Amino acid sequence: MAERTLTIRRSSLPANVLPVALVAGLCALTLLASFVTVAPNRLVSGTPLDLWRAAGPAGCLVLASLAAIMAGIALTPSMPSRSLLQAVTSAGIVVALVATAGFAAATAMTSTTGTSALTRVSLGAGFWIWFSIGMLVFADATGRIKSLGIRAGLVIALFGALAALAMSGALINLSLAHEFIVHRDTYLDEVQRHLMLTTGGLLVALPLGSVLGAYALRRPRQGSTIFAVLNIIQTIPSIALFAILISPLTMLVGALPALRTLGFGGIGAFPAIIALSLYALLPVARGVHAAFQAVPASAISAGRGMGMTGWQINSNIVIPLAMPTLLQMLRVVIVQLIGLTVLTALIGAGGLGTFIFNGLGQTAADLVLLGALSTIAIALVVHLVLQTLTNLLTPQGRR
Repeated sequence: MAERTLTIRRSSLPANVLPVALVAGLCALTLLASFVTVAPNRLVSGTPLDLWRAAGPAGCLVLASLAAIMAGIALTPSMPSRSLLQAVTSAGIVVALVATAGFAAATAMTSTTGTSALTRVSLGAGFWIWFSIGMLVFADATGRIKSLGIRAGLVIALFGALAALAMSGALINLSLAHEFIVHRDTYLDEVQRHLMLTTGGLLVALPLGSVLGAYALRRPRQGSTIFAVLNIIQTIPSIALFAILISPLTMLVGALPALRTLGFGGIGAFPAIIALSLYALLPVARGVHAAFQAVPASAISAGRGMGMTGWQINSNIVIPLAMPTLLQMLRVVIVQLIGLTVLTALIGAGGLGTFIFNGLGQTAADLVLLGALSTIAIALVVHLVLQTLTNLLTPQGRR
């Protein structure tokens, strides 16, 4: 009877209380946090403006209405297509929030006394609270939608709307946009460099990690030793690993000067790619090991019973069954490498970490954000693409 009572009480709760809790916290925190900050230049702390002063009554009304609609949808369990409505509403909050920030920056630049070409309007804690909550609810709601096509359409629509806002010039007065404009040429080069370093580490780790994973599957005793060594590599701090590689690689280039003409050296892209590939070995080997270990032995036996050759069994049975797990592994590895590549800027390899560490050195928060948000955006795009491919290869994802 006690178990039945507990089940009834749980089932009486709203099916999705996350938006309600987030909206409540949002309203409380936004009253205390600044929405934007107006500073005389990029290095000086500015004057914080709350949402009411920055966005005006109209902006507050729009955001409050969307938040109330989102909470109302969450409190109505019987509403049809509730997850879809929540996703659309939270996406509307994100787009309206960014548009409001652009409007607040333009208003602050024209109405604040003493503004000049050096004046910067930065996004405050209140903006990031709203933005994080909107994106969190959007991700939660889209994850509940079964149709892959609808989910992809919602994501494309959201990021398309944000891109349209950026290209329209509505965000031009934000300090983050100023940093992008100033570093536009360098930015594109560093993005390309970041992708090149990530790809280089991946191209080294994939074949080597796959061989180690397959060997560990065939030789379990030796496999435990392999995974133990790879686990030790994972425990080495990334900055320490970069430092460890500098001395032997410098000595190698000193002994063989011809290697320097090929791009080898103790600093730069070469040690960065080595370090990235070492960190990627464990997830690649584990992923390959788990993917092929999960293939049912009965499926392989059935293929042999049908007269299939070893090549046919691998291409028609083993690889297709292992592919979803392999794609999940690939997604994790690439996202991990995209984040780790930020640190390669410390050894002169470049990448988006250049903006982060330059911003830290200059106490320019928006320059740090330019590098950090770009890294997050690249990782998110890769995650969504590979997650979509994984869903297409599973029966549940194709529905």
